[in-house]
Amino acid sequence: MTGPLSGIKVIDLCSVVSGPAAMATLADQGADVIKVETLSGDVMRHGRAASPGFSASFVACNRGKRSIALDLKQPEGKAILWRLVEQADVFAQNFRPGAIERLGFDYDTAKARNPGLVYLSISGVGPSGPYAGKRVYDPVIQALSGLTDIQADAQTGRPKMVRTLVADKTTAIYAAQAVTSALFARTRTGEGQHVEMAMLDAMLSFIWPEGMSPFAIVADDTQSAAASAHDMIFETADGFITLGTVSNAEWQGLCGALNKPEWLTDPRFATQAARSANRQIRMLEIEAVLKGQPSAQILAALEAADVPCMPVRRRREMLDDPQVQHNGIVTVMEQPGVGAIRQARPAARFSGTPAKDPSPAPALGQDSAMILSEISYTETEIGAFQQSGVIAQHQA
Repeated sequence: MTGPLSGIKVIDLCSVVSGPAAMATLADQGADVIKVETLSGDVMRHGRAASPGFSASFVACNRGKRSIALDLKQPEGKAILWRLVEQADVFAQNFRPGAIERLGFDYDTAKARNPGLVYLSISGVGPSGPYAGKRVYDPVIQALSGLTDIQADAQTGRPKMVRTLVADKTTAIYAAQAVTSALFARTRTGEGQHVEMAMLDAMLSFIWPEGMSPFAIVADDTQSAAASAHDMIFETADGFITLGTVSNAEWQGLCGALNKPEWLTDPRFATQAARSANRQIRMLEIEAVLKGQPSAQILAALEAADVPCMPVRRRREMLDDPQVQHNGIVTVMEQPGVGAIRQARPAARFSGTPAKDPSPAPALGQDSAMILSEISYTETEIGAFQQSGVIAQHQA
C-alpha cells in the first residue's frame, strides 16, 4: 500500500456521507479502512444505484475500502467488532448521540480496550443540547448555520440552499484532518483520544471568515448583514462568465477592459469601501455592459487587463476543460458490477508518499472472510458465522 497513512488501520462504522467521505480520504492516503456494515448495507448503496448496491455517491464515499457485514445484535457480531477495534488505530462512527452507547461501543469502553485508539464521533449538532436528539441531514445544517441566509435571493431575501451536500462534505474534510492530527499527537504521547465533530460546528467554522464578518466585532453587533447581492455570474450575449475585482488595480483594469473610464471617478466606486457598499449596483451595471458582448471577446479583454475571470462551465463541460484535463483530477476506474466510472483523484499530492489512485468501493461484505482470518478466526468459525447469519455471505 502507498500513501502517508500506509500501515494505519481504520474501523469505519459510519454511513451516509459525512463519516464515509472522511474515511475515504484516509483510504486515499493509504490507510486500510474496513467498512463495517449491517447485513442490509449502508443506505447510500441503494439510492439511484447504477448497479445493485453501487450508487455513484456510495462509490465516491467508500472507494478503496474493504467491507465486512456484521449483525451487531448478536453477541458473536459484537465480539468480532471488538477484536477489530482492539487492533485498530482509528474507530469512526456517526450514529445519533446515545446510539453507540446503547450498542456498547462508547469511547470510554473502547479506550479501556485500546488506549492508543483515535476514536472519531460525528454528529449533526453535537452530543448534547436542545437539538441533539433530532435526526439531521445536510439541509438541516445549512438552514441552522446561516448558510441559507448567505445564499438568500438578492431581490426577495428568500433563503436558499446550496444544491450540493456542502455541510456533509465540509464535515468530512474537517474530520479527516482532525483524525490525522490526533494520530500525530499519538506519536508524541502514545495515547489515543476522542475526536468529536458536529456538522453544525464544521459549517460555522467554514462560513465564518467572510460569511459572519458583519457580526465579528462584538462592540458593533447591532448591525445587520447586508442584503445578499449579485451572485457574480454574469450573462453575456452567448453564455455566462464570472469575474471579480478586489484591488484597485483590478478595478482599474476592469474599467479599461469594459471601456467604462467614468467608473473610475464615480464616487460609488472610487474606493474599495465604496465598491463594497454599492456592490449590488456595481454588479448590475457590469452585467448591463456584458450582456451585449460575446463571452470570448470579454474574457480576452479582461485577461489582457489581468482581471480575474473565467467562463462558467456546465458540469459536463467541466470534464473537458483544458485545466481540469491538465491537472488529471478526473480519472476513470473500473468498478466491479458497474463498469467504467469517473472519480476525482485525491486532491492533495504527496511527493514522498503518493496517495493511491482511486480504487473500487467494496461489495457488501465482500471481504468478511478475509478480514476475519486476519484477526485469527479459523475457517470453521467463519463458516459457522456465515451459517448463523452473524456475517453476510457475499455473492460474487
